[in-house]
Amino acid sequence: MEKANLTAAEALEKLKEGNQRYLEAKTNPGDVSPLIRKKTCEEGQLPYAIVITCSDSRVIPESIFSAGIGELFVIRVAGNVIDNHQLGSIEYAAGHLKSALVVVLGHSHCGAVGAAIGSEPSGFVKTITDEIRKAIGDEKDETRASCLNVKQSVSVIEQSLTIPELEAQGGLKVCGAFYHIDSGKVEFLD
Repeated sequence: MEKANLTAAEALEKLKEGNQRYLEAKTNPGDVSPLIRKKTCEEGQLPYAIVITCSDSRVIPESIFSAGIGELFVIRVAGNVIDNHQLGSIEYAAGHLKSALVVVLGHSHCGAVGAAIGSEPSGFVKTITDEIRKAIGDEKDETRASCLNVKQSVSVIEQSLTIPELEAQGGLKVCGAFYHIDSGKVEFLD
């Protein structure tokens, strides 16, 4: 019997409720118990949402959304930029794990966005900042630039992926969000 997953709307509501719990928590209320580790090991994972976010150590999706083991499929890359590696990971989680919601989560005080605005990085970092520069244009306000970068990643995902299994069940919803690292609050941009 195939496992059922949450709809995109149910997953979005669960993320919002989880963020509200996080704003008031001192510890992560997500289930990380030996029982859930054993269950997900034996039965597999069924994450209700896919979260693409920055590699910044202050941005911890499982904590931000009060989630435990097996609840979120998290993809992390500096500046939450999207390339074929991230698209392949999203395609896997949506197609095989039936996650119907993709959230691109940018954040305040993003080093990658700051570097794209105010410096000329070299090496592999330049590949990231070049993508961000395409998204933000001449924007110098870091918050607005981060939101533009999120919207660009959402657009890339929407234009690139078609998941037939999910299309038959109402489709894959992709939305952007912005995490305020000082307050812990997530604003959904859609």
